[in-house]
Amino acid sequence: MPNGFITCPPQGKERFLQILHRYMEVHGTVYYETQRPPEVPAFVKNHGLLPQHELQTLLRKAKLFIGFGFPYEGPAPLEAIANGCVFLQPRFHPPHSSLNHEFFRGKPTSREVSSQHPYAEQYIGPPHVITVDFNNSEEFETAVKEIMRTQDFCSPETPFPAANGSQAWQGNSFVPLPNSTLLGWAANASAPPCWPPLSALRLLVSDEGQSCVDACRGVGLVCEPAFFHFINNKQALVRLEVQCEAVESEMNHIFPAFSVQRRECGLQKEPLLFSCAGRNPKYRRVCPCRDFRQEQVALCRDCL
Repeated sequence: MPNGFITCPPQGKERFLQILHRYMEVHGTVYYETQRPPEVPAFVKNHGLLPQHELQTLLRKAKLFIGFGFPYEGPAPLEAIANGCVFLQPRFHPPHSSLNHEFFRGKPTSREVSSQHPYAEQYIGPPHVITVDFNNSEEFETAVKEIMRTQDFCSPETPFPAANGSQAWQGNSFVPLPNSTLLGWAANASAPPCWPPLSALRLLVSDEGQSCVDACRGVGLVCEPAFFHFINNKQALVRLEVQCEAVESEMNHIFPAFSVQRRECGLQKEPLLFSCAGRNPKYRRVCPCRDFRQEQVALCRDCL
C-alpha cells in the first residue's frame, strides 16, 4: 500500500490523518522520549528520530510527504521531492505575517508567508508540490485522491538550487562582478557596483495596497531589493510620470511610493528599510522587478 509521511506532531490535524489513512499507510519520524504524543494516532507507524541514510531510504518508499504548516521553508520537503514524493502542504489564508501570527510577531519584517514552503509553491508547483486549504476537508481529500491517481507518473525532481554544484554555479555567476552600465535616470555618482546588473531592472508601479512582491509576481517577475537604491529618487518618479506636489524623505518601509489622491510622493530615508513586502492601502509602491531563471530565482536570465 502507498505510504504517506509526516515529520512532526500534527496538533489539531487529526481528521486529516484519518483521511490519509483511508488511502495509504501513514508513517512518521516524530521524536518523543517516553510517551507517544496523543496527537499521533495509533495507526501512524512512527519510526522516531532516524539517521539521514535511513530517512532517505524511507522517503524513497513513500509516495506523499505532508506538511502541517511548520516549520516554515525547511529543507525536508525538497529532500522528499528529490526522492520521488509529492509534497502536500497547507495554504495560509490570510498569509502568515508579523501582524497575525505569533511566530513572526515582533520580528522586523512585513513579509507575508502564503504557505508552509512558498518557494516550493511558487517555483516548483504541481505535480511535485500541491498546496491546498487544510481547513477544507473536501479540498484536502480531493488533492489526496488526485495524488494517488497521478503519483506513479511523478518522477523524482531535484530543484536546481538544491542540486549538486548549483551553489558553485551561482557563485561563479557573481564573481567577478560585471561592469554594469547604470541607466541615466537611475545613475548616482556614489553608486556601488550592482548585482544583478541594472539591465535586468523593470520598473513597475503597484496597485494601491499591493506589495512589490505581488506586483512583480503578477507580471511573471520577482522583486529585486538590490535595485531599490537606484530607483529611490525623483528621476524614477518622473520616468513613471507620477505627479507629485510634495516629495518627502521618510523612514517608512513602503517607500519609495506615492499617493494618487494626495499627490504626495515619499522616498526612503533609511536604506535598511527597503522592503519588497510592505503595503499600504493609501499608497502605490514604486517596485524594482526583474526576470529570473526557472528554479534559480537569484539569477536573472541574462546574468551569466
